Amino acid sequence: MGLWVVLLCTLVPLLLGGLYVLGVFRRQRPDEPPLDKGTIPWLGYLLDFRKDTSDFLKRMQKKHGDVFTVLIGGRYFTFVMDPFCFGAIVKESRSKLDFRTMAAQLVLQVFGYKPIGLNHDIVHSASTKHLMGEGLTVLTQSTMENFQKLLLSSLSSGKERGVWQEDNLFNYCYNIVFRAGYLALYGCEPHQGAGSKEKAEEQDRVHSNQVFLEFRKYDRLFPRLAFSVLPPKDKREAERLKRLFWSVLSVKKSWQKDNVSAWISDQAQLLAQHSVPEYMRDRFMFMLLWASQGNTGPTAFWLLLYLLKHPEALKAVRDEVDKVLRENGQEVKAGSPPITITRNMLDQSPFLDSALEETLRLKAAPLLIRAVLENISLKTSSGAEYTLRKGDRVALFPHLSVQMNPEIHDEPHKFKYDRFVNPDGTKKDFYKNGKKLKYVNMPWGAGVSTCPGRFFASAEMKLFVFLMLSHYDLELVNEEEEIPAIDVSRWGFGTMQPVHDVRFRYRPRF
Repeated sequence: MGLWVVLLCTLVPLLLGGLYVLGVFRRQRPDEPPLDKGTIPWLGYLLDFRKDTSDFLKRMQKKHGDVFTVLIGGRYFTFVMDPFCFGAIVKESRSKLDFRTMAAQLVLQVFGYKPIGLNHDIVHSASTKHLMGEGLTVLTQSTMENFQKLLLSSLSSGKERGVWQEDNLFNYCYNIVFRAGYLALYGCEPHQGAGSKEKAEEQDRVHSNQVFLEFRKYDRLFPRLAFSVLPPKDKREAERLKRLFWSVLSVKKSWQKDNVSAWISDQAQLLAQHSVPEYMRDRFMFMLLWASQGNTGPTAFWLLLYLLKHPEALKAVRDEVDKVLRENGQEVKAGSPPITITRNMLDQSPFLDSALEETLRLKAAPLLIRAVLENISLKTSSGAEYTLRKGDRVALFPHLSVQMNPEIHDEPHKFKYDRFVNPDGTKKDFYKNGKKLKYVNMPWGAGVSTCPGRFFASAEMKLFVFLMLSHYDLELVNEEEEIPAIDVSRWGFGTMQPVHDVRFRYRPRF
């Protein structure tokens, strides 16, 4: 009898604890949002969420309204779909809503890097200094020179003049934009080591292409790696690629490069000053590569594709590009020196700005998550007030709640290149229910987790389109081809990618 009592006293707490972990006892409190745990203990809606995040959230919003809590893989997430609540969430102090803990877990999972406490401050400080203001001017110049190295080298020979070349648009854009950014940030081959400037530039073209091909292998694995659902073979491949990039981007190898950006070198130096081991600094460099170059190429693809599918948009942006060149005393013609596009010139293109913003509205879909460190109150625009429970997560999905919201953006599924610009060139305001909105497009996140490299990323993409429209005639091989669907496995990780590529052709304009 005594033995059975001991066993029961041991097993019952374990059973109750297991049921608690599975979420069986969770109940909605009177002041909390609607709670939906699904039908599968612990998993909840994990499978639905992973299958198609946007579709799942549409169903939940229709069922529960603009604020609701769901169980996903043992965690309770409160999704806030009311854009008037965004400011209160993204500006809340870290003592109440924190994003760094989850970010640290993710970068350890996908890059092998374990952040130190000052990481956010180091990245923010270096980015403010080198990816904004005068630092951005310097980096824009370097990026432009690398675009010329990759895009225009064949034009000088005259061999391609008047001849159409075909390629896959997604691969072409991703390849060129990635490589130009990589060379501008991580440095180029020294002229002395290569023997001449021409040989060094050729080595840069070959090396950067090899890096891109390996990066694309990793990028394809990224969503499943982040969710820890890679099968053994792909997991081994991901580990191989990590080790490769830790080596390629290592601190020791960066010392052998010319023109390494101050953004990279300053952060490496600051980490060393805070006693971060060299092997961990190598991993940090890999994280910076994906953060800086993982979304710019795909976005440039969508932007060029939308322009090619909308002749009026292509003409407006190309006319603007030509006008900016003329007003700055430059033109593209046979035998003329390469044009020099400055940061100031990029600021003179409101139609290109709007077209890029519209592309990001349609295709950028980050998921913004905060850990709730203490109970906080949230008041919605309808007057309802909810308590967010300590230990839960609060999440924003702006692509659905703002960017594709027909109450904010008329005909949200259509590409309108001038959506974000007024006739006088100023930025347009947007409203919902007659009230002006602050957050109408959130491709870069918001608040303390806003992407610190957003100005450089925008300059990089605009430079690419500026050069392509200046130097080349462009057209789709099949003008009737539809815009490809998106890969729904990438919801939440930035710019979406197409399920298939699109053929296009290009030839020198002059």
